[in-house]
Amino acid sequence: MSSRRSRSRQAGARISDDQINELVSRLQELLPELRHRRRSADKVSAAKVLEETCNYIRNLHKEVDGLSDRLSELLETSDSAQAAMIRSLLM
Repeated sequence: MSSRRSRSRQAGARISDDQINELVSRLQELLPELRHRRRSADKVSAAKVLEETCNYIRNLHKEVDGLSDRLSELLETSDSAQAAMIRSLLM
């Protein structure tokens, strides 16, 4: 038995299949690509939901990075009054 598995049993942190299924369902509801499938008869595997969750989070990170870069460029090209106003809006 791995040390990680024995630690989780000792701590009483065992999670049931029903809890895992509920958490996977919650994730599926959050993913735009899979949300509509939950309402239909199409079943999506837990592995697919987890894979799509990872992809979605990666894409969100890229989007945040792109927006951050655009904001930095905007602040660099703005005069000091505009930049101060933008900064105050962000706070």
